[in-house]
Amino acid sequence: MSEPDTRHAARTTAEPTLPVSAVARRLGVAPATLRTWDRRYGVGPSGHINGRHRRYTAFDIARLEIMQRALLAGASTAEAAKYALESVVTDPAAAEVLPQPRRGGQMEQETPRASRLARGLSAAVLRLDSHQAQLLVEEAVATVGPAVAWEDVVRPVAEAISDQWRASNPGPEAKQLLNGLMLAALHRATPVARRPRNHHPVLLADMPGARSDLTVPALAAELARRGIHPMTFGTGLSADAVISVARRTRPAAVVLCAHRAENADATLFRRLARGRSRGRLFACGPGWQDVKLPETVEPLATLAAVVERVSYVLLG
Repeated sequence: MSEPDTRHAARTTAEPTLPVSAVARRLGVAPATLRTWDRRYGVGPSGHINGRHRRYTAFDIARLEIMQRALLAGASTAEAAKYALESVVTDPAAAEVLPQPRRGGQMEQETPRASRLARGLSAAVLRLDSHQAQLLVEEAVATVGPAVAWEDVVRPVAEAISDQWRASNPGPEAKQLLNGLMLAALHRATPVARRPRNHHPVLLADMPGARSDLTVPALAAELARRGIHPMTFGTGLSADAVISVARRTRPAAVVLCAHRAENADATLFRRLARGRSRGRLFACGPGWQDVKLPETVEPLATLAAVVERVSYVLLG
């Protein structure tokens, strides 16, 4: 064995490794698909020994993620495998730690500012000061981003207003004012890329039957700001319509949002998983917390986690 081969063998035996099932969940594919990619195209665990279970290192996972991005960009399986094998994996560190379903980086640091904005916005909306409320909504979107502006600023205020409304304090006009201002701000914050970085769209939808809020427009704005083209619909889609859209457009990813448990139904994900699309499946929101999802579906609790994960899967 040559010196480089010796170093590689030492690396693959010393590194933490993952079994086929864990890697399949990470990539949103069936374990049988990984075995086929290994057997047919040679994209598998680099240190695999016949007769032993496959164990994937961070380098192996990074290479598989390169292959998956090529597939989502429209390459055939053989072309994607060739591209992955010929690519230089320079930073496998990203594959070593699974993404956490909480905020990270800049979005986490913005939480105190989000709290201040929420307090000011609540006061302005309750006195129906539309100008001040608009200024605060625009500031929130500009400073903490569309996802955090909705999730940590506007939605908590809207929910608090709803609670007070049920207690016969302010009328519905306060919440309607807030939602209208936020929706307009999100539309202004959503750029249209002439050359999006994804070849197939990211389908964003509320779960059928759920009362639509601004989660989907907020996700669309955040992804669009990263050059990723999102596909959204102005009103909620039925389950059959979601299946039809996925079949016709072959999205690179499908994100189904459920804020409440009563709207979270894994049946739609199972129907999507039976289709021929290669797109990734993501369950967004706290409504999915106690739902048993198919192994090919990745649950993500916050909008920030969805944005980071979808961006990584599509763009690296």
